[in-house]
Amino acid sequence: MNEENEEKHYSHAKANERTDPRKERYEEEQRLKVRMSKIKRKIAVISGKGGVGKSTVTVNLAMAFAMHGYANRVGILDADITGPCVPKMLGLHGQRLQASPAGIFPALGPLGIKVVSMDFLLPSEESPVIWRGPLKMKAISQFLSDIVWGELEFLFIDLPPGTGDEPLSIMQLIPEMDGVVIVTIASEVSQIVVKKAASFSKRLGIPVIGVIENMSGFICPKCGAEIDIFKVGGGKKIAEDLSVPFLGRIPIDPEICRDSDSGIPFITEHANSPATKVFMEIVEKIEQFLEHKERLASPPKSNPRE
Repeated sequence: MNEENEEKHYSHAKANERTDPRKERYEEEQRLKVRMSKIKRKIAVISGKGGVGKSTVTVNLAMAFAMHGYANRVGILDADITGPCVPKMLGLHGQRLQASPAGIFPALGPLGIKVVSMDFLLPSEESPVIWRGPLKMKAISQFLSDIVWGELEFLFIDLPPGTGDEPLSIMQLIPEMDGVVIVTIASEVSQIVVKKAASFSKRLGIPVIGVIENMSGFICPKCGAEIDIFKVGGGKKIAEDLSVPFLGRIPIDPEICRDSDSGIPFITEHANSPATKVFMEIVEKIEQFLEHKERLASPPKSNPRE
């Protein structure tokens, strides 16, 4: 009889040791709020469809902000679980995330940019991530809640194409998302899906900071003439149709591809190129948008004389 009681007591104790899923979820949410509260501005970069150069734009945009006075205060979350490529573009491929009792620390890139990516967790570059939706959602949640980002001025989230599980989870998980930047090319096919991406953001109550038209024209390095290899103007047109800001046209530059493959941020090596100048102009436009948004959110100061 005593043995039976002891067995029941042991089973009851083991059951209590098991983590309550609700408690675990609550603690994860609290960690997420604490981590994100130290990041002043959080911006998602979306595209609606693949092949428009969204990750390249994210990397160079983050570098542009770091060069604009925010060195050591910019982070990138590569949220494309199945196709992470941000580390390769920053020369960080092959690195690993460092863990401690305080949490997991991002890899450090040029100008102190903090980077988190699924790429850092894969055994080799050929290793696929064959996960269903719930596993990917769990990974994204842990990236956000367990990573020790520290004090940041900007966190750029490079979302996978489309409006599916991963983009939706990111948008819903991150508190007080400041807005999204939409990357497109001038083709009509891309314009159609951009409208879906914009509607997706607006339905979630997240403002569209603006539209960037990537691969827009080619500027000859010999004579400086601009050649429209593809159509141009589609990004501006769709921004007007959606009544959102148009941030700029980034021209085609073969050096962008070469530098990305070599793990060198393009704009740090080609400060005087037309594409770099556009990136720096986009930085100023995003800053203006965020400052205007903050002014609208701040209550007007009362006049003591009234």
